[in-house]
Amino acid sequence: MRSVLLISLLLAAAPSAFAQTEEERLEQCIIQIDKDADVAYQDGLTWLSKGNRPAARQCTALALIALGQEAEGAARLEELANAPDAGGIEERGVYLAQSGNAWLMAGLPDAAIVTLTNAMKLRPEDGELYTDRARAYLLQQKWTEAGKDLDAAIQLSAGNAEAFRMRGYALLKMNRLADAWGDVETAMRLAPKDVDVLVLRGDVREAMRVAGAEDPAGADKVEEPRTRIVGN
Repeated sequence: MRSVLLISLLLAAAPSAFAQTEEERLEQCIIQIDKDADVAYQDGLTWLSKGNRPAARQCTALALIALGQEAEGAARLEELANAPDAGGIEERGVYLAQSGNAWLMAGLPDAAIVTLTNAMKLRPEDGELYTDRARAYLLQQKWTEAGKDLDAAIQLSAGNAEAFRMRGYALLKMNRLADAWGDVETAMRLAPKDVDVLVLRGDVREAMRVAGAEDPAGADKVEEPRTRIVGN
């Protein structure tokens, strides 16, 4: 999960509202983080010394996360989101989303849920935020809460294989095996080579066998899972 979250952080790192020079420098920071996070952090400190710009603070926070100091990076991003010079709603929403993912990487789902919930207030149509908050709920073994967030994520982006896989896992934990199988099969169609999907498919199949449920081997043509989490 760490690698997925780190990639998500870096891909979302440069809000379009930044001035071009700031955006370009932040993009250079992201590239450097991928090559050598320690060098990127030192470059970020130099950048900070020349003006303490928001993008420079974001750069150093992201570098710290890549260096394994996820909680410190998360705290800095959250502080940046609430700073007077953070920018508009778009920028603040990005900082909070990144902070929430960093809290997840740090293994602190409670903090992640608070931060991601605040991010959703600024970016209510961002399906990835619902997927991210669902990860936190799964870490807490709150299957119903995770499922509801994944319902929303799937509604906002129907081709989200990861959301289908995660919801299938939540349904498995709630012993809703037929529904779990439907989600797994949808995830298989969207990401047929995803190892996590293949593993979950085996887990659901085994749970159905143990429960004496009908062998799902002939169910590969399921089009969409019919049952959502809401109202369970």
